[in-house]
Amino acid sequence: MQLQHPPASIRAARPIEFRPIRFIISYQKWGDTLRKIISGILAVGAALALAGCGGGGGGSSPAAGATSNAGGAASTTPTLAAATSVLDGTTLGTEYWPSGSTSTGGLGQPVNGFNCGPAGKDYTYTHLSIYVNGKQLAIPANIGVVQPTLAAPKGCMYALNTVDETGKIRMLEPSNAPYTLGQFFAIWGQPLTNTNVAGLQGSPIAVYVNDGGKLTQYTDCLCTLALPIHGEITITIGTPLTQIPTYAWTDPPPFDPNPVTLTYGGTVGTTPYWPDGDTATGGSGANVDGLACTPSPADTYHVHAHLAIVYNGQWLQLPEHIGLLSQCSYEMHTHDHTGIIHIEAPDVKNYTLGNFFDIWGQPLTSTNVAGLSGDVVAYINDNGEARRYMGDLRAISLTSLRDVTLQVGTPAIGTLATYSWYEPQ
Repeated sequence: MQLQHPPASIRAARPIEFRPIRFIISYQKWGDTLRKIISGILAVGAALALAGCGGGGGGSSPAAGATSNAGGAASTTPTLAAATSVLDGTTLGTEYWPSGSTSTGGLGQPVNGFNCGPAGKDYTYTHLSIYVNGKQLAIPANIGVVQPTLAAPKGCMYALNTVDETGKIRMLEPSNAPYTLGQFFAIWGQPLTNTNVAGLQGSPIAVYVNDGGKLTQYTDCLCTLALPIHGEITITIGTPLTQIPTYAWTDPPPFDPNPVTLTYGGTVGTTPYWPDGDTATGGSGANVDGLACTPSPADTYHVHAHLAIVYNGQWLQLPEHIGLLSQCSYEMHTHDHTGIIHIEAPDVKNYTLGNFFDIWGQPLTSTNVAGLSGDVVAYINDNGEARRYMGDLRAISLTSLRDVTLQVGTPAIGTLATYSWYEPQ
């Protein structure tokens, strides 16, 4: 910009009075203009810095030496800690968020191109940790898991989901491009930007990816971060970590490639052990755990689950006619020795393994399964999505086509059975 001087006639007539004033006015205008230009540049820069998905612009960078974190201060990048052995079902961190997807997440409707349907047969996993000021927060269970209803008695699951509070994200084997952290957060129904992680806001925010023992710091948009198979993503908010934790998972046994055929009226298991029907302390017609025994049970809600009990290496036959009396039938019962548990009820409830054992009249604890003593290991398989279960055995929900295997004593089972259901999956 060029300073404007007074006309020559004015300069000649009044050289002293006007020149300083005009120079002052002109310099003031120039200063105002310059301040506006600088303010505009700063505003654009701030907008870019606060953009939810776009800051960083650097993708992943090797995590070594000193780096700049999201708050702009240089810090020494953490190193990988020695692996901690973890079993599925273990809670890692302090509970903070409620279980399941939020009201804006996946509740059965399509989300980011994902449909909610039956669990798939080929699952893998990645792991997510979130730390706030050095404190780990537990990732909720049942993100992307929709419970059954009368309209959809089998419920559904998204391709990305959690079933416990380990932080393990279970995912169908991706057929094309890898899944992203943004897709998981969309199913969860939580915000994910470079300044807001599931409602947590603070500075600095740093993200690290451990992929096969190689640690990198991720500095691009969090929503595009690819989920590494068997890898680990760690997000730190506030106080940085000096070491990034790593985990060694104890995976369930592999699946037996030869499925067991389930036939109505058939038998599964090599050894008969218990008599058929309920015991003297089981269901005799009165309500058990709020479950009724009726002459003509309604089957508005009708699903099947499966139970296998392996004792010291022998697969025992589950009795028939558990919950089936001459005068009435309980909402949970067996018709044969296949291990199939029929759930036929007028409405949807949380039917549990504990309910079934109470109708049967048998104990169920971590050391006693229907009179069989020994250490008990439980596995749950939802159509190929298998894991070890570490919680209360009585609390295991019996949902459509769920397989529950209880291993009592030794030796450990070498494979998990798969089944060919007489009911389409």
